[in-house]
Formats: sequence, C-alpha cells, structure tokens
Amino acid sequence: MATLPLGQQSNYPNQYDPSLLFPIPRSDNRLKLGLKEGQALPFVGVDIWNAFELSWLNQKGKPQIALAEFQVPADSLNMIESKSLKLYLNSLNSTRFESEDEVRNRLTMDLSAVAGSKISARINPIELVAKKGIQEMSGVLMDRLDIEIDPSLPADPNLLQVNESFGLIEQCLVSHLLKSNCPVTGQPDWASVQIRYQGRPILEEGLLRYLIGFRQLGEFHEHCVETIFCDIKRQCKPEKLSVYARYTRRGGLDINPFRTDHNSAWPENTRHSRQ
Repeated sequence: MATLPLGQQSNYPNQYDPSLLFPIPRSDNRLKLGLKEGQALPFVGVDIWNAFELSWLNQKGKPQIALAEFQVPADSLNMIESKSLKLYLNSLNSTRFESEDEVRNRLTMDLSAVAGSKISARINPIELVAKKGIQEMSGVLMDRLDIEIDPSLPADPNLLQVNESFGLIEQCLVSHLLKSNCPVTGQPDWASVQIRYQGRPILEEGLLRYLIGFRQLGEFHEHCVETIFCDIKRQCKPEKLSVYARYTRRGGLDINPFRTDHNSAWPENTRHSRQ
C-alpha cells in the first residue's frame, strides 16, 4: 500500500501550532467578479463553518471532544484554507488546556488573526447538536425538471433569464446539484443551494443549467457562492437576493457561505440529510 498514491502519508502535527493556518485573500476572486479592492461590496454575509473533529486534553491529560462552529464575516480580508484549518485543529489534539473557555478563546484569537477580522467561535457538546436534528432546505426544488444537458459545459451567466411578462414575485428556489472541485486538492465539493429573491420570475431551467455548469470548476466554496450571487444580480436584476449553500463535510469540516443584499437574518446553522 505504501507504493500507491492512496498510501502516501500526511504529516499531522502533535503540538499546538497556529502557524499552520493559511489565509487566502478574498480580493483575488472578487477582482474576477469586477469588484475592485476598496469598492463597496454588493452583498453582506457570513461563512458558517462546522468542525466535527475538535479534541484537546484537559489538565489531567484526559481527551475532550466537542463540535465547533465558526462564523467568518464575508467582509473579512481573508478566507482560511480548509486543509490548513484541519491541520491546525489537529494540532490541539495533544495539547492541554485549563478549560473549554480557554480553547474557545484560543480558537477565536487565532482564526481572527488569519481572517483579518473578528470571527466568532462556539464549542457545542455533541448532545446539544444531536438534539437540533436535521432539516432540509425550504423552497421549490428545481431538480424535478426533466432536462437534457451536457454537464461538461461551464456555467454560462447568459442562461440566467427572467420572465418579462410577469410582475415582481417573492420566491425561494433550491437545488442539490451544485458541485465544484477544490482548487487545492482537486477533490469534489458537493452542495445544496438555496436562492431567495424578490423580482421578476427567474426561469428555473436556465438557472438549473447554470448551476450544473459549476461541476468542472476548480474553486473555493465561498467564491462559488459569490459568483452565483453576482451573476444572478447582474443578469436577472432582482430587487432583493440571498444565496445560501450548504456543503457536504470533507476532512471533518463543512463550509456554508451565505450572501445577501438586504437586511436578512443570517440562516440557522441546521444540518440537512447530506451533511
């Protein structure tokens, strides 16, 4: 097995090491969207992270386990590369802390320093998370549409159109067919996406074809959601728009970006069946 690619080992740290965290400037991708540095963003939002492999030692050396939730503001200077966050969290496994509060404070301090903005960190006992249960995204499921499509074609914003003969409506559309690829590892990233808007009716078939076009794209979760938001806003011109994606877990982490252009409450961090 050691001669196979799957047999190659990764070096995981055994001592606390915040230098493992790797920042990715948000400005790089936003330039591709026509958003210049210093320019007001067309959205606000948050990236909700869930960490399922959080562990540390108490002062007696006994392992402690919990689940962590991090909320990273969309206007932070940097994202945090997910594999670097996994390695950083693993560096806590053999480190002793006085209390859970010390762990949470250390997480908040380290992640905020890398993100360039204050993030919030919450440590949840497993029992509490289990009680919250699972809830599917609400909205009209576009996946019911019986369409023929070439899934190798890239996402084309020109597919995004509205029905000009109708007036303004409020609608929520959902698809479970969003998939992209990690630009670092090439591994697939699977997601469900929820699009809420107020405006002329968006043609569902075109929107679904557009979303399927992300299948071959190598891009981060956050960038995908911001691209979807900006393309819909530019092409369909809704008066209000929110885009929310729940990505499946990989490496003990899931990332769930939310972007909106109005005073909308942040979504509840509730898992669905694929998570």
